Amino acid sequence: MQIIFQTKEKTLIVKLIGELDHHVAGGVKERIDKKITSGAIKNLIFDFSALSFMDSSGIGVVIGRYKLIKSLGGSTVIVSNAKSIDRLLNIAGIKKIISVENDIEGAVSALKEG
Repeated sequence: MQIIFQTKEKTLIVKLIGELDHHVAGGVKERIDKKITSGAIKNLIFDFSALSFMDSSGIGVVIGRYKLIKSLGGSTVIVSNAKSIDRLLNIAGIKKIISVENDIEGAVSALKEG
């Protein structure tokens, strides 16, 4: 699992590359939380465009960070264009509470609208 962090104004973009499963979920949570709490972060974009697999542990990562960002008064958006990831997000009910966009530009626009 590779994690690439990018910050645009008060938005943290987290690009995950590889597989997000129970083997790596704890470390991913810690690294993201550290970035959120160490800076002036308000919003979060999860970029899953290079994610090849995600299990229920990945859902836990998303929900936990969503709650953290919400407690800071911000919003979370997911970028995903893989059918398998999209299906999991739908089944887990994530799409009812978090906007899912096809690309980073769409995610940034969704944050501005929200």
